Amino acid sequence: MKKALTGLTVGISAIIAIICLSGYGYIFKAIGINLKKGPLTPSIDDEEKFPSRIIPTSKPKAWTKSRDYNKQQLSKRLTDELKKTRASSLLVIKDNQLLYEKYWKDHQPSSLMNSFSMAKGFLAILTGCAIDDGYLDSEDQLISTIFPEYKRSNYGKHLTFRHLMTMQAGFDWDEEYRHPFAENSRQYFVGDLAEQTFGIKIKNMPGQKYEYQSVSAQLLGLALTKAIGKNLSTYISEKIWQPLGMEFSGKWSIDEKGMEKAFCCVHATARDLAKIGQMVMQNGMWEGKQLLSAEYCKRMLKPTEENDAFCYTIWAGDDDNYEKQCRFFYGFLGQFIIMIPEKNMVIVKTGLYNRLEVDQKKRPLQVKILIDELTAEY
Repeated sequence: MKKALTGLTVGISAIIAIICLSGYGYIFKAIGINLKKGPLTPSIDDEEKFPSRIIPTSKPKAWTKSRDYNKQQLSKRLTDELKKTRASSLLVIKDNQLLYEKYWKDHQPSSLMNSFSMAKGFLAILTGCAIDDGYLDSEDQLISTIFPEYKRSNYGKHLTFRHLMTMQAGFDWDEEYRHPFAENSRQYFVGDLAEQTFGIKIKNMPGQKYEYQSVSAQLLGLALTKAIGKNLSTYISEKIWQPLGMEFSGKWSIDEKGMEKAFCCVHATARDLAKIGQMVMQNGMWEGKQLLSAEYCKRMLKPTEENDAFCYTIWAGDDDNYEKQCRFFYGFLGQFIIMIPEKNMVIVKTGLYNRLEVDQKKRPLQVKILIDELTAEY
């Protein structure tokens, strides 16, 4: 028995050593974090699992509540859909007023929830701010002007900020969330995001093909950080959180080197997320101030030729599948900020469901359900 246990111990140690030497040591970090704090899989309630940087607000200002606030009941179709997909919050802004909000699963108006990939859209906003502030020439500026090492790459020397935002960078990266050895899993738990990002090669000419790749957003975040000379949390506070009068300070998860997880992980309340949607829907205008160039906003919200359902890391619904045209931020597990200009409506929905059905363009069908049911009711 003693020999058997010794052999088992040696075998397990060898497996652990092989995993670590193969570059997958982050898996043990992931197990440790998740066993200690909450669910074993990524969750909107990951705020305390990772180190983070505060996104300070100032002069908080609450939404004005509509006189019809929470008077209308949701349709059975929408109620069933939200229950099935484990919604944690639903909020509707109509004509710049809070019309409806509801929270589930121990969440409330002050709950900070993980944006996941909606943060990619926030990066697009910050890119426009960096252009407005003179840190960048335009979205067509070469990444090699920030990171000269890309000049030595046959394809990388052509890479621009626009390519990163439109997911046309051509990285050797498979977007995969279903197993622990995928690059996305490594990205979520790795201690040095810059090292991982710069280690991914560009295998195709940028600008020729759409392929959703989270590494593009992380490189965009790294490039922005270097261009503006400050961390992303400080910049998003200066350009978005404080000017919008967010009700609560947010948080942005960081790696062990202090770099923001630019591809995801801005933690904010549903009410404050709605303000971002309202500002974008107003072409960068907020309470009489132009926070983001209107011309840039229009470019940011224009679908690409390569994928007419995708803009600058913001999704589009302009085709016949959508009765009301829309734009939306989209994050893992069903996080949405949906903007419907025709109705002057912003919808925020957060949740914990990773099996949402999608259409041929990879857009969640739930977005259309939310739009159809809520525009019919309001």
